[in-house]
Amino acid sequence: MTHLAVADARRGLSDILNRVVYGGERVVITRHGKDVAAIVSSKDLEALEKIEDMIDVTEAEKRLSEGRKHAIPYEAIRREMGLS
Repeated sequence: MTHLAVADARRGLSDILNRVVYGGERVVITRHGKDVAAIVSSKDLEALEKIEDMIDVTEAEKRLSEGRKHAIPYEAIRREMGLS
């Protein structure tokens, strides 16, 4: 993985995109020595989004199963909120 300062990335954007698209490289952009962004292929981005979706589904399933154990009846919530 290559690290480039913002100024260098700005000057060589076309070359960077070619390296990412055709060479499969990942380029991290830095500002004042700190990582601030990355340029990755659309294929890598798609894979990352699929992973995030799987994590979200797993977390939702976990929360739903926990909720079933500690469920509060709808009518109790309505009473508590003064809606009954």
